[in-house]
Amino acid sequence: MGRCARRLGPQRRDYGGRLGRIDMAEAEFDAIVVGSGMSGGMSAKELCDRGLKVLVLERGPEIVPERDYTDLLAPWESDHLDNVAQDEIKKHYYKQYGGVAYAIKESTKHFWVKDDEHPYEETEGTSYDWLRGYHTAGRSIMWSRQTYRLGPQDFTANLEEGVGVDWPVRYEDIVPWYEKVETFVGVSGSAEGLDQLPDSVFQPAFELTDAEKSFKQKVEKAFDGRSVIPARIAHLTNATEEQRSLGRSNCQARNRCHHGCTFKAYFSSLNATLPAAKRSGNLTMVHNAIVQGLDYDNTKKRVSGVRVVDAETNEARTYTSRVVFLNASAIASAMILLQSKSESFPTGLANRSDQVGRNLMDHVSSAGVAGIMTGFEDKTVFGRRPSGGIYIPRYANITENDRPFKRGFGFQGGARPLGNSGGQIAGIGKNFKEAHKRPGPWRFNVLAFGEQLPNPENRVSLHASRKDRWGNPVPVFNVSYGENERIMQQEAVKDAQAMMEAAGCINITTSNANLSKPGNRIHEMGTARMGRDPETSVLNGWAQAHDIPNLFITDGAFMTSSACQNPSLTYMAFSARAAHYAADLISEGVV
Repeated sequence: MGRCARRLGPQRRDYGGRLGRIDMAEAEFDAIVVGSGMSGGMSAKELCDRGLKVLVLERGPEIVPERDYTDLLAPWESDHLDNVAQDEIKKHYYKQYGGVAYAIKESTKHFWVKDDEHPYEETEGTSYDWLRGYHTAGRSIMWSRQTYRLGPQDFTANLEEGVGVDWPVRYEDIVPWYEKVETFVGVSGSAEGLDQLPDSVFQPAFELTDAEKSFKQKVEKAFDGRSVIPARIAHLTNATEEQRSLGRSNCQARNRCHHGCTFKAYFSSLNATLPAAKRSGNLTMVHNAIVQGLDYDNTKKRVSGVRVVDAETNEARTYTSRVVFLNASAIASAMILLQSKSESFPTGLANRSDQVGRNLMDHVSSAGVAGIMTGFEDKTVFGRRPSGGIYIPRYANITENDRPFKRGFGFQGGARPLGNSGGQIAGIGKNFKEAHKRPGPWRFNVLAFGEQLPNPENRVSLHASRKDRWGNPVPVFNVSYGENERIMQQEAVKDAQAMMEAAGCINITTSNANLSKPGNRIHEMGTARMGRDPETSVLNGWAQAHDIPNLFITDGAFMTSSACQNPSLTYMAFSARAAHYAADLISEGVV
């Protein structure tokens, strides 16, 4: 297959605020990466590091940190004290805001799509929250940065329980790629030696507060086999020479992360992988390029082109390369495949198994418990530690095997002085400010994140007639949680309450364990799953399409099961692994 990229007329080459005109008809690419977020950035970096010429297609506009980050902006410098007006939420952000109200501010709303401009539908009786950011680096700018490996049990559970299909890889296959990615990304955390939550390559962890240390001591004493550990987060606390060479520095503990990070202390593809790819001299990036489909050459059994439409001009063009990586997100990548119909694949590219779009999973997260911790009224904190404090790794069906459900959950949470954040001190002016700073009670919160089982009936499909403004079919979601997820969340609430009581908390309040909406945790995965059998899966163990050797999918779509850990680290590890495998195939002349 040819290696030239062609289009109708010249296209901008966009990166980091520097624009240049290039003749894309003369450009040659070894690889095209669709999407510039968590997995797309890592795919691009590793392919570029192998000396390949890489084109990254981003469907949204360019983000320039100096212009678009707002982490140095005080709340009173924005309209409405940085709150989005309610009428604007109802008109434009009714889905986005409902899922991540903590992250959508007047100064950050440009990081999130407008729901009325990017519609989708849900089948009757179901509801789905698709929370998105269309721009350079995607949601890696806005993520909450909890960073955990999957454990050995997560790759064997499907086989052992007869659920879904078996993963075609095992934990040991991914270990070196976890290590490679963690070393580059920078993960703060503590080595704990837990089999179900393997240690990463760590930078120093953020210290637990005194209340959290007390909680840890009492819970671990009361519940044999449970651990309370510092949250593992993708923040630099001891930047390496390589990280500093990319302009990154240690976290300043300002907790302004959802506004972007001027210090580049937390990981995003904009802070790290894309600059590293650019430094190689092998990266070309095109913004506002909405992929409409992949062309397939039936004779060569290869993807022969990536068709896009310009988001601003509606101009159509096609790019070609030797390999294609889909990293558009689990949902968007599935939609691209479903739209890419041909004589060989009448129901969508790589869809011989009829599994494209199916098995859509998210994490279940409604089991929350809060309580007041006494005895720490003379304690305070300095700085604003980012992204939580503690993590309670999964123990259900690990050290406690008497559970009425499959799989398990972990808890994220932490404790901070309540101060006046609860509004219990009235007043204005100096007295109000002084009262706000005085020591007071501490509130402890924990929230369970549970595993959703794969189910082929949970799916995204294409609407038969309704299209968006660019001519693409709008997605239709048919996703619901099952009985296993419902029971799991009920049990998680009971467990959290028992741990709060053991820690000596008072005034304990619990959620009613109503399930969160699917999609609400922003961990969508599973729509083009890996497997051993082409009849029941889309991808092999290299995240390579069974039937199309030059097509790879390394966003959340490849996940065969969801585990309960935040999945971004796993996406990046599989992306790095697949990128090197693809580079080997190119060097051997296989693709």
